[in-house]
Amino acid sequence: MSKIIAIGTAVPSFRHRQQDILQFMQLIYSYSEADRRRLRFLYHQSAIDTRYSVIPDYSRPTPEWKFYPHTENLEPFPSLEQRMTWYNKYAPQVSVNAIRDCLDGKLSETAITHLITVSCTGMSAPGLDLQLMELLDLPRHTARTSINFMGCYAGIHALKAADAICQTDKQAKVLIVCTELCTLHFQREPSIDNIASSLLFADGSAAAVITGNDHPANGLHLDAFYSEVIPKGKKDMAWELSSSGFLMTLSSYIPDLLEEDFSQFTGRALAKAGLSRQDITHWCIHPGGKKILEAIHKTLSLHNGELQASWDVLQQYGNMSSPTILFVLKKMMPSLLHNHNRKEHIFGAAFGPGLTMETFTASANS
Repeated sequence: MSKIIAIGTAVPSFRHRQQDILQFMQLIYSYSEADRRRLRFLYHQSAIDTRYSVIPDYSRPTPEWKFYPHTENLEPFPSLEQRMTWYNKYAPQVSVNAIRDCLDGKLSETAITHLITVSCTGMSAPGLDLQLMELLDLPRHTARTSINFMGCYAGIHALKAADAICQTDKQAKVLIVCTELCTLHFQREPSIDNIASSLLFADGSAAAVITGNDHPANGLHLDAFYSEVIPKGKKDMAWELSSSGFLMTLSSYIPDLLEEDFSQFTGRALAKAGLSRQDITHWCIHPGGKKILEAIHKTLSLHNGELQASWDVLQQYGNMSSPTILFVLKKMMPSLLHNHNRKEHIFGAAFGPGLTMETFTASANS
């Protein structure tokens, strides 16, 4: 098997308070006082305090906007080409920042044998993987894998790919980089999906290094992976390209689906790992939104505090899609790796288009 020996995170330089983003959205989505009240209620109930973006506009007055035109109707509305230009400009640097935070004092960049890049908010060829190889001066023979357009669960999928590599190559040192610039894809039509997306999503990057278990560094051992698709949720979460950016479908029915199915799904995932619910000491759940965390808490009959790391990440960063699960796991790692009293078992889960549920189980025994 393999283990995670380091996790690093980074966010863009523009930190937006949720109440300031609300004012931006009211300029776009509010056609009446009733609309403004509805938006205020949704934002105040979001459990999010701050989010980060490569775009400064969301908390600045109109004359200071850099991405959107200074017009009442946002015309000419940013094209897909403009959004990808910004992605190609800013995604590499925030990725490098996460990588350096990850490798700092733990591993040399020259030791990396495999690079896995993850993103669903920007694509090109040559793409982020080659940009990072150049910026980090990685050897030309570094093995590369790109995981694109899988959404919020892609970080776990990358861990699964890294684990497979390490089982095949005992000397492998795999660097995963999950980078999403979700806020580039804001849409102005006041649909329920667009309003929900503008309420939740943010930009961020997370990196992790996975090695074989024989590596001398302490780490979290990746023990098992399991995934399922809920076919009846196929149309409730989707991510599609359009000429004006990427379009999110995010149904309010998703928390209901998770509340209905997640407990039995968790049982099957744990059975594959040879564990029971009672064995799990830490729950690493993707904070897709307030109602999703509430649904998971209810269906698993959890007690107060067991999802605290997920709530903290949601509050401080919002939903950054694929990097988010690694932000949560990073918050847990210090206590996991320094508890000498017992063996820790972690259950991690994230959700994405399909509706896909992807999980991992990991352990630590200092």
